[in-house]
Amino acid sequence: MPQHTPADTSKVAQRGPAGAIRPNRRAFLAATAGAGMALVVRPARATPTSMAVAIRRVVGDAQPTPGKVRLNLPPLVENGNTVAMTVSVESPMTPKDYVKAIHVFAEQNPLPNVVSVQLGPRAGTAEISTRIRLADTQTVIAICEMSDGSFWSDTVNVIITLGACLEDS
Repeated sequence: MPQHTPADTSKVAQRGPAGAIRPNRRAFLAATAGAGMALVVRPARATPTSMAVAIRRVVGDAQPTPGKVRLNLPPLVENGNTVAMTVSVESPMTPKDYVKAIHVFAEQNPLPNVVSVQLGPRAGTAEISTRIRLADTQTVIAICEMSDGSFWSDTVNVIITLGACLEDS
């Protein structure tokens, strides 16, 4: 049986179980380049339209009402790689009246749905704190779903001086 050495990993293909040929990543890239195939790259940025679609997936036909939710984000952020965010909701958090979920959306991030958190009456308080990444100056929207099926929202415009979520071209 032949000994495998680190140099063997550069081969175009390797033998797998039962002698089957298993191409590696280099073999795949060489084959696709040789066949004239190209990778299609779409822009890594959401749009207000894609954010509206993402919000519709969460709320359905309901219309979120401004109020009850407080989205706390700084209005001016030097670095979008780590932005402190707190979302709090006015709710007694009782078994009959509580926050079911909190969703945060950003219109310029690669994916518009930044975070979704499920809550229940045993959570005690309807508040979440975390750090998020923001790609560029944009509008951020927090939407909470209440136990009665209603949706409430808050919107903040954030100016980012150094964006995150971006790849160099």
